[in-house]
Amino acid sequence: MLKDLFSKPKKKKYATIPSERDKQDIPEGIMSKCPNCKKIMYTKELDKNLKVCLHCSYHHPMASFERVESLVDAGSFVELDSEMVTVNPLDFPGYLEKVEQDKLKAGLNEAVLTGTGKIRGNDVVLAIMDSRFRMGSMGSVVGEKITRAIEKADELKVPFIIFTASGGARMQEGVISLMQMAKTSAALKMFSSHGGLIISVMTHPTTGGVSASFASLGDYNLAEPGALIGFAGRRIIEQTIREDLPEDFQTAEFLLKHGQLDAVISRLDLKDKLTNILDIHIPGGVWK
Repeated sequence: MLKDLFSKPKKKKYATIPSERDKQDIPEGIMSKCPNCKKIMYTKELDKNLKVCLHCSYHHPMASFERVESLVDAGSFVELDSEMVTVNPLDFPGYLEKVEQDKLKAGLNEAVLTGTGKIRGNDVVLAIMDSRFRMGSMGSVVGEKITRAIEKADELKVPFIIFTASGGARMQEGVISLMQMAKTSAALKMFSSHGGLIISVMTHPTTGGVSASFASLGDYNLAEPGALIGFAGRRIIEQTIREDLPEDFQTAEFLLKHGQLDAVISRLDLKDKLTNILDIHIPGGVWK
């Protein structure tokens, strides 16, 4: 009847609760929540923005292959030493089982990806640490892959760029892990003495033995905003010096303010900045 057509709909007595089937219809991972500002956004939009929060510019962790895709000219990246895998020199209980789990999770054989490529036509050798694999900790394979990448850059006479993300030395390998600090530093010294260009980009977090060795030895030492960079932990330092540290202590911004970095650069601007640096050094040949 006509009066039924214009009558107000009856209010539901109870709110509808989505069923388990309805919940399952929402694809997993379609939304992401920023740990800094707590805002929720579409994961696809976050990925398009190079995993930089659309609301507060927080830099979310980035996988090594995602960095390659964001920086390197399409089709130019060639991976180096992908077959190298970790062994268990100290027979540390459960170590290799955990390494195997990380291989599946990260899709990598170790915590660093190395290779050759081009950035807007400029030839480079890259080493990109990945925090998804044992928190980017530095073991014998990580140190060896980075050393070989430096030697490859020396052989090809091209710049070496390293992205660091690490919790420090890998305790399961003991002193063998600590030896990688000296080995990588010596390789960088040799490369530098031949006129090689070293660009270090520190991302969150860069700590322990990594921060005290190759991460800090660049001709250009750069960092992403908000990155934690330091050797010992905050609580250890406070207990040692018996003083409270500044709130922003060990952040990239703090280090820049105190002259330990050359620049803090947003991931959105990084490719342009790296291109500028490479263009300055490469035209006449870095080794000329």
